[in-house]
Amino acid sequence: MFLLLPLTGFGQETARDWASMVGQRFTVRRDVVYRSTPQGDLKLDFYVPYDKAPGPTMLYIHGGGWQTGTKEQYVLWYLPYLQLGLRVVAVEYRLSGRAPAPAAVEDCRCAFMWVAKNGGQFGVDPEQIVITGGSAGGHLALMTAMLDESYDKACRMDGPAPKAVAVVNYYGATDLIPGLREGKAHFLKFFRDVADPEALAKQLSPLTWVREGMPPVLTIHGDADEMVAYEQATLLHQALEQAGVANELVTIQGGAHGRHTWTEADTIRVQRHIEAFLTKQGVVSPTGEGK
Repeated sequence: MFLLLPLTGFGQETARDWASMVGQRFTVRRDVVYRSTPQGDLKLDFYVPYDKAPGPTMLYIHGGGWQTGTKEQYVLWYLPYLQLGLRVVAVEYRLSGRAPAPAAVEDCRCAFMWVAKNGGQFGVDPEQIVITGGSAGGHLALMTAMLDESYDKACRMDGPAPKAVAVVNYYGATDLIPGLREGKAHFLKFFRDVADPEALAKQLSPLTWVREGMPPVLTIHGDADEMVAYEQATLLHQALEQAGVANELVTIQGGAHGRHTWTEADTIRVQRHIEAFLTKQGVVSPTGEGK
């Protein structure tokens, strides 16, 4: 069974035990530069099993309202994917304090393209990349998978753009215009110094990019989310259904924003959904090991 260990109540002794397990089975290659920007180099961390050929990989994009967070912050959330035999690549992107929109979206798209092209040397199968993230990371995961080659001028690579196998979206915003109109601080910061914020917000909204042929999407969202309205998840689900894109919506009854409000039963149910979803996409074998 695929269990996600919550950070709340996670004791130091238990953390050291898990860290020891990871140290024995996995190697970590940190701070691999994938892009240079006027605000500095952007880096990736690779968590890869020892002695394995390139295999399926989870590209993990952290949340934090586009303004906070680091690629190291959610390292304990990578453990369930590692347990399933996946590799994990954690992405650093420019936060809104360093560069406003669309910088974060461009960075994450560039990270995906770089990993697809160069990740083989770190144990990544470029044909087996799943993209995930929570909150702002969920929005960025969706955008990273949904954008087409017309948006790839910042990081053009030889040949066709890569395609994600699937997306696991934790409570990510799918329409950025409401948050901007409501004057939410992190939205205003994200779109500061933009000539036409609403036009850019529409361009950076996953709902704008829904179309036939997209990767399958699993969305997980609480119906009491106070930060990203549950309606954002249902609208995405409806749009994907209409476009004929395989997708699932897992609802956390009474769930607020983030996973700290989940019960143990919620956690187990969600992780079973994730494992079944990844198995259906051919990323994880029925025995629970990455291919």
